[in-house]
Amino acid sequence: MIKTSSFPALTEAAVQLTDSQREEVALLAEELGRAASGALDSPAWLAAARAAAVRMPDQLLTAIREFRYDAGPEGVLLVRNLPIDAELSATPTALGSVQRTATTAAGAIVMVLLQLGEVVAYRSEKSGALVQNVVPVAGQERQQSNAGSVRLQMHTENAFHRNRPDYLGLLCLRTDPTGDARLCTASVRRALPMLSGEARRTLFEERFMTEAPPSFGGSGSVPPPVHAILRGAPEDPDVLVDFNATHALDDGARRAMAELNAAFERATHALDLTAGDLAVVDNRLVVHGRTSYAPRYDGTDRWLHRVYAVADYRRSRVDRQDAGSVLD
Repeated sequence: MIKTSSFPALTEAAVQLTDSQREEVALLAEELGRAASGALDSPAWLAAARAAAVRMPDQLLTAIREFRYDAGPEGVLLVRNLPIDAELSATPTALGSVQRTATTAAGAIVMVLLQLGEVVAYRSEKSGALVQNVVPVAGQERQQSNAGSVRLQMHTENAFHRNRPDYLGLLCLRTDPTGDARLCTASVRRALPMLSGEARRTLFEERFMTEAPPSFGGSGSVPPPVHAILRGAPEDPDVLVDFNATHALDDGARRAMAELNAAFERATHALDLTAGDLAVVDNRLVVHGRTSYAPRYDGTDRWLHRVYAVADYRRSRVDRQDAGSVLD
């Protein structure tokens, strides 16, 4: 096993906003703070956010557009120097913490994700809020979730869901004071050449299943659907796996999955996010996780905002009641 401290940093596909560009985004986010009384989960606020998003700096819009066309070999877009709120409250400590009212940081991340698709949430996850807090929670240390602090295994976000997000955005509001917590990402485009021919063939076959967590009705009487881990073009596939929740159905599938896990380990990059850094992950090409760390629970712990986006909004209509943004 490779030590997490040895993962190389990700340097490709990074956009560094100038201070003037940062101020442009901040002014747009301030406008959104007044839209629809700041109720960022409302259709009216989202409509205002769509209108504001197209007015972001041209350099940022171009980078997002290019990433949407082709996420590149690493499948991650890093935007640095985004505005966050001048005075942050203490890092939230409650399980299921979310952001319901518009802030500078919430407006900034939503505007970026709206240039990749439409933002969505899941009714059973963090009460269906569009902007969610990723923070450590006391008593959840060993959980394989955003509230835990043990090493989070690599996974496709919401891998079990038929309408999982195409993009995942993580905006850092407060850096981990210990310096240990880092976002880990690995692209299937990097891992694929490391696989044997037999492993590739097996991973393209429907010989795996992924459990839903209890909050989404997991561990029920109906087994999850069988699926392939790799799908699409053989030379450039999408990936669908959660190394904590995906199970191989036979010995050959287990060997292939273990080989893929090892390849992802070798392809992993670690991102040390600092305040104002936004990492956008192409959830079709990239698995992600997190290094282990030791939270303090004193209000100074690592704090990220998380937002999901789907490229094909119509595809998920069957799971969205009243054509809203929250999926069942």
